[in-house]
Amino acid sequence: MTKRIIFLIAAALLVRSVPSHAQLPGPATPAAAPALPPSPLAGEGAAGGKMPASAGSSLPLTLAEAQKLALKNNPRISEALLNAAAALEVRSQYRAAYLPTLQGNLTGVISDKGSRLAAGGLNNPVLYNRFAAGVSLNQMVTDFGRTSQLVDMARLKADAQNQLAEQSRQDVLLVTGQAYFEVLRAQAVLKVARKTVAARQYLVDQVSALAKNNLKTELDVSFAKVNLGDAQMMLVQAENSLKASQAQLAAVLGLPGDILFRLAEEPLPAQLAGDPEPLIRQALRNRPELKGRQLEEDAAQKFVQAEHALHYPTMNVMGAAGVVPAGQKQVDDRYGAAGFNISVPIFNGGLFKAREAEARLKAQAARERLDDLEVRVARDVRVACLEEKTAYRKVGMSEQLQKQAETAFDLAFSRYNLGLSSIVELSQAQLNLTSAQLAFASAKYEWEAKRLNVAYQTGALTPSSPLTSS
Repeated sequence: MTKRIIFLIAAALLVRSVPSHAQLPGPATPAAAPALPPSPLAGEGAAGGKMPASAGSSLPLTLAEAQKLALKNNPRISEALLNAAAALEVRSQYRAAYLPTLQGNLTGVISDKGSRLAAGGLNNPVLYNRFAAGVSLNQMVTDFGRTSQLVDMARLKADAQNQLAEQSRQDVLLVTGQAYFEVLRAQAVLKVARKTVAARQYLVDQVSALAKNNLKTELDVSFAKVNLGDAQMMLVQAENSLKASQAQLAAVLGLPGDILFRLAEEPLPAQLAGDPEPLIRQALRNRPELKGRQLEEDAAQKFVQAEHALHYPTMNVMGAAGVVPAGQKQVDDRYGAAGFNISVPIFNGGLFKAREAEARLKAQAARERLDDLEVRVARDVRVACLEEKTAYRKVGMSEQLQKQAETAFDLAFSRYNLGLSSIVELSQAQLNLTSAQLAFASAKYEWEAKRLNVAYQTGALTPSSPLTSS
């Protein structure tokens, strides 16, 4: 009877002293718990407000600031812009055909007396010893639109390359946002892991104290220590995940990998409307890669017209003038001439016809690629909307699950203290509570990342309002 009374008194004291689940909030309850005792496996990271000894610096960022920094530093942006600038130079190359070509010549000849070129051509001009200098001019008059079509093709390809640069910009914005929310998620998971370790360590201490007084068995102590070890392993993994996500964000931003980020929480966006069709139409209008593919198809059609123009004549005017300061007496001391030439293609073994057919087939293939991309864009928007809705529902469901797990833990803990259940039931309640807390800690940031993906899929992702663009 005396032992029974002592046991009830100890159980009552334990109920009042052991921290409950109310002290283990997820990310939606920003009020911090009391300072946790140091753990031999736990270290202070960005979430704890202290930088590790290996950290070089700490950088506060909002999502918009991170995305602008990525656009400035990420090498993918520079690469895309350089490719766009290079594509623009191709247009200048084709436009050069409109302008005359002027070149200087300096010629010296020593020949046998009376020599003529007898092989290699129908004409056989006489070769005279001479030294001469002069200039020659060549100007295309018309090629019946071939050069014009090539210039238009190059312009369209340059515009398509600009759209690829914009697509690279959108890609960087998306990857930056995903890395940003992954860091926030890892920080929230680390907080849950630390509080779980603290609570389970406290429980181990209390059960061990009761076991010394023969109020609990060594089996209870063993179960409590196993749960503590599991929590410590979770803490190590959470710390590693945070460091990895920090390194990923630093790489996207083009910064050294030893920077710690202090990231601001983003306001929660509004839930999307139920019908994805307006978003699909928006994506078909705005997606940069769709615009680029359309421009590539237009460029392919221009090239078809340019290849067809090979069948038409070309006309050039030419001129030459110069002086002959030294030479045989048959060569005057100066020369000059001007003329024109019309080249009419008659037969070349079907070369031009094959080139035009090749260009036409490639233009048809470009049209098919565009159609395929439109189908895939519509699919991606639908999938992104479904994933966003699922992630939104998981936020509310995980919050409800955490509340239910907290209630179940309270009941299991009370039953265990009253001797109505075993440590196995309490351990299962602890595991369920931890799982629910982790799910709730991740759900918010997963939803924000999915919402970010919807903006990306519709071509509306910008650093100023990445989550609310539509």
